[in-house]
Amino acid sequence: MSEPAGDPGIPSDNAKEDVCAPACTGDHGKHDAAACTSNSEIKSRAVVKYSAAPPPASYALLQEKTDLKLPPANWLRESPQLGSAGTTILGSSSKSKPFSSFGMAYDFIDCVGDDVDVVSDSENIKKLLKIPYSKSHVSMAVHRVGRTLLLDDLDIQELFMSSSQTGDWTWLKEFYQRLMDQKWQRKKKSKEHWYQKAILSKFLYYSINSEGAAEPVSDSLNDGDEDGTEELRSSWPTTFTSTSTDAEEPGVSKQESIPVDSKYALDQVASVSKEQNLPMLFNEGENSQGLRNDFIRNIMWTFEDIHMLVGSNMPIFGGGRYPAVSLRLRDNNKPINILTGIDYWLDNLMCNVPELVMCFHVNGIVQKYEMIKTEDIPHLEHSTFSTRVVKDIAQNILSFLKSNCTKEGHTYWLFKASGSDIVKLYDLTTLCEEAEEEKCQNPFTLPVAVLLYKVASNLMLNARHGRKHYGTIRTLLLNCIKLLDQDRHPQIVASAHYMLSELFQLDEPPREDGTESYGVGGSEDSYSDDDDGEEEEEAELTEDSDENGSDSSRNDRKAVAVISSVGELSVPEKYKSTHQIRPSCAFPVSQDKEEKCRHVLSYVLKGLKAVDGTIKKESDLPAADPYTPIPLKYEDRSAAGACAAETGISPLRERAGPLEADQSQPTRSGMIPGSWQHRLKLQLFLKASKAYYVLSDAATNLLKYGRALRYIKLSMQCYDAYCSVSGTLHPHVLYFHSQCLSLCGDIQLMLAHNANNRAAYLEEYSYQTKEDQELLHSLHRESSCQAFNMATDLATDPEYQLFVGNKCYEAAHELLVSEALKGHASGQLAQVLKRLGNIRNEMGVFYMNQAAAMQTEKEVKMSVTVAEQELWKKSFAFFEKGMKDFEAIGDSTNTALLLCNTGRLMRICAQAHCATSADRNRGEFSPEEALYYNKAIDYYLRAMRSLSCRESHPAVWDSVNWELSTTYFTLATLLQDYAPLSRKAQEQIEREVTEAMTKSLKYCDLHTESARQPLYQYRAATIHHRLASMYHSCFRNQVGDEHLRKQHRSLAELHYSKAVCLFLSLKDSPCELLRTLLERVAFAEFTMAGQSSSAAKLKSLTAALEIMTETRHAFRFIHNDLLQEQTELSEQDPAESAESPEAASSTSSGLNLQEVMKLIGVFEPSFSFLLLQLIKLMTTVKKKPCNKDEETLKTFKDVYSKLLRAEKNAPLLNRVELHIELLQQLTPRAAGDDSGREALET
Repeated sequence: MSEPAGDPGIPSDNAKEDVCAPACTGDHGKHDAAACTSNSEIKSRAVVKYSAAPPPASYALLQEKTDLKLPPANWLRESPQLGSAGTTILGSSSKSKPFSSFGMAYDFIDCVGDDVDVVSDSENIKKLLKIPYSKSHVSMAVHRVGRTLLLDDLDIQELFMSSSQTGDWTWLKEFYQRLMDQKWQRKKKSKEHWYQKAILSKFLYYSINSEGAAEPVSDSLNDGDEDGTEELRSSWPTTFTSTSTDAEEPGVSKQESIPVDSKYALDQVASVSKEQNLPMLFNEGENSQGLRNDFIRNIMWTFEDIHMLVGSNMPIFGGGRYPAVSLRLRDNNKPINILTGIDYWLDNLMCNVPELVMCFHVNGIVQKYEMIKTEDIPHLEHSTFSTRVVKDIAQNILSFLKSNCTKEGHTYWLFKASGSDIVKLYDLTTLCEEAEEEKCQNPFTLPVAVLLYKVASNLMLNARHGRKHYGTIRTLLLNCIKLLDQDRHPQIVASAHYMLSELFQLDEPPREDGTESYGVGGSEDSYSDDDDGEEEEEAELTEDSDENGSDSSRNDRKAVAVISSVGELSVPEKYKSTHQIRPSCAFPVSQDKEEKCRHVLSYVLKGLKAVDGTIKKESDLPAADPYTPIPLKYEDRSAAGACAAETGISPLRERAGPLEADQSQPTRSGMIPGSWQHRLKLQLFLKASKAYYVLSDAATNLLKYGRALRYIKLSMQCYDAYCSVSGTLHPHVLYFHSQCLSLCGDIQLMLAHNANNRAAYLEEYSYQTKEDQELLHSLHRESSCQAFNMATDLATDPEYQLFVGNKCYEAAHELLVSEALKGHASGQLAQVLKRLGNIRNEMGVFYMNQAAAMQTEKEVKMSVTVAEQELWKKSFAFFEKGMKDFEAIGDSTNTALLLCNTGRLMRICAQAHCATSADRNRGEFSPEEALYYNKAIDYYLRAMRSLSCRESHPAVWDSVNWELSTTYFTLATLLQDYAPLSRKAQEQIEREVTEAMTKSLKYCDLHTESARQPLYQYRAATIHHRLASMYHSCFRNQVGDEHLRKQHRSLAELHYSKAVCLFLSLKDSPCELLRTLLERVAFAEFTMAGQSSSAAKLKSLTAALEIMTETRHAFRFIHNDLLQEQTELSEQDPAESAESPEAASSTSSGLNLQEVMKLIGVFEPSFSFLLLQLIKLMTTVKKKPCNKDEETLKTFKDVYSKLLRAEKNAPLLNRVELHIELLQQLTPRAAGDDSGREALET
């Protein structure tokens, strides 16, 4: 630090005060000592935060009669022992600096806001604590930042003298002359004042060199100081002071402090050196106002419960019984008064100095030295004072200021006129606004705004792992912006807006209570202009004999608060701080993502406007009206257009990769790469892109896909502008872009799925807010924003949308496997591969369905068309790629699904090779059909192997199992129904049919309860029925090989019996049950035809009748369906109840009435034939009849008679009821026949 902050303790307004001379020596490092107290009631603790002085050196004890009026040889030369205090003690640079507290606040930004109550020069602290004892005037500027008050000396006389040149304080001068002192004039300092200063300066130089010769300053020390200067420049902004004085500033590294490396808003944009943090924020005039920490020593002083960061230039020497002493010079003819005693005592307490060395002189001639302990100072003769009273004064003043200085960003003026007992507090910011002055007319505006910004920036850095300070940060930044003129200070305004946008964490999960808290803090109006928590006090003022005490009651109306008498400050707890700068409750923020993102975009837009305002207007830039919507293209593309779009979508992958652009040329708008505008725009563009991404994701979750596509388009446009400005893309940016591409793919896929809502999506897509339009115009200053149009346009063709979605996923995948992101995005890579596999499956299914539809539309299928083959190839290619994607992430379930879909494609290919003539009759089963069906079976089996067991995924396993069983069944059915007899022998075909049917039966899961269980039962019954029919046919047609005929007979019986059992269990397939039983009866009749003996024939006929009686179950099912249909018809329309059920072709339960009539037409003759043959055989048999046989014969005759007499044109329901009655009549007889029961059981 080069120069002291001000006059080191010589009162200018009270000649009776003795000279207090805190000059400068060193106490290198940190002092953390115990409390230094005058009595046990006062608690004081001082910790040196920073010291620029060398270690304390012993002072020179001057000989008696030394003449201090004579200058020593080293007088006014720079000395490390005194620092800069020696050269300034005469007042060469002693002008009051109203910003000294800001210099300390900038250096110790961590302390500002919460931890420290007061930041100020030690001289200001002493002046405040001496108010009840002194008639001197007090004039201080007070600023509030959080819980911290910044106090600065406001030298009215000095400022008013300079106002004629700068014009900064004109409004304050007019206010002061109008309300305070209409006869104001400059006071000149007396000759005695300058004499005392010269004596003190010479005394200090004599004390560091007893021989009277100046000792040169060590070169190594100077070198080290210059090196240390660079270490001190870590806090933002680095250029508050001019570069000419920086080189001269000696210093050492600060201790017990963490200087704020405020790269947050600017240096985080890009890695730059500290010298590039900010350009000059202040002009040369502002640099000269002392916005640096010029104190030799910064101390954290705790006085009772008050925490203060004070700056001190008091010289500290070594020697004596204590390692540190303060050195004072006193006129032996003037006793130490109470003001001087308090001055000495507070200086020693602040600097933790245990002892005071007093040198007495008479007219400049040294007389003697006296050593006084710090705790004894309050008890000196003529200067006795109570330390408890001083403590009460400190607490009362702090409470008074905290209760009334409530608005951050406002400049308060604490004023007491000379000789007056009244202390007044004015809000200069409000007075300035009332005077209709500009913001810049208050010289404190910029330092205060920068301090608010620095505190917010520091909290932001510390709040990275916690959000409890977010409300405080938001308030600080809003107040900072409120103070500054955007045109004059665009960088701070733009940075503050960017930090405000960063407060909204867009990717955090919602809280359980549905709200979001920004920690302890308040909104921007928690202590706004409308906050009248504090009331102005009206005090009756007494007249004062002093010429400057001409205050009137009208002054009080302008004051925020008034201390009517300084004596009140000595009363314990007279003033209590009741105002809380921010409410203790958390500041709630809406959990609605869209609202949060809109806040972010609002701040981003304001930040961009601030940046754009600093860039020169380019004449060649197109003039755009920010209120004219920029059209979002709506594309209507056909399927052919999807292929042509390959060239348009290819830039996705190119733009996704890292850029290597030339950063030496200005950008489109004229920005210089590396400038603060450039770095800040990068961050703002990226933040806007992320906000639009979150909006798009939220809209996708709400199924608002048109809105989602619009938001992701805006996000991509922001990213495009980012790429246009940025030279290289960092991995986190590339990773975010892969997320955007992936989300874009999701949206295009969902648009393809929901083609019916296209009109609503178009309306959502075309809507634009004014904010979006203005942001787009800002983007267009840097880029055309057309790079990703193909990916984000709304098309009408689902095929094109699938195509675009696939390309988006492919681009995201290529980005994630690139060198820049390799190994950093494994989780995202797995998700993208899964999405890629999914959309490739969708595209495969799309082309497969198109091929199936094309095949359905063909009336005559003679050959496969080229178009069909192309669709097959596309579908197969996408299925293959999708399987590789899922295999890459080990997703066996989805791999099995794609294999299953590929099997379905093979079946469609097989169906396409089925030749159909014009009369819709198909030919034999072709080898191409067999080839594709077998390929389908192979894919289904691969799917089963991929799943390995049903437990891995029961639903997929059951689906694959069903498809595999279906394929085997279809293959067997086609072989059986359209046997390729021209190419294969009948026996070979029968073997292949049997093999396929058996395998299909193997995959029929009859035991697992599921929705498909009845289908499996029906298929199994159908398979048994078909196999029984095939063996029945073989038995009928087989000639010669009796063993083979016997085998066919037993197999036919076996499969017929199993088919009957399964159809019986279904209860909803009466026609199939009836047909199977009739076929079985026919099989029994054919067996009887080959028999010669009457006994064998009788036995066969009896067995056939047993089978025939089982048809009663089928008729009962039919009867129930008919009754249900009749009931429903009667309920719907009573007039139709009389109509015959035959009028309809089927019932509501699915019963095919035509099929029933056909089967009854077969049943009745067969039933009659069996009864007639049995009656004939039983009548003609040569055997003694028994009663049982006669009774059976009589039953047969009775049933046969009723059957013959039955009316053929009777309603179907009546005929079914008759058949049930007749069959039921035969049932006891049939039930007693062992052979019949055995046949049924087998």
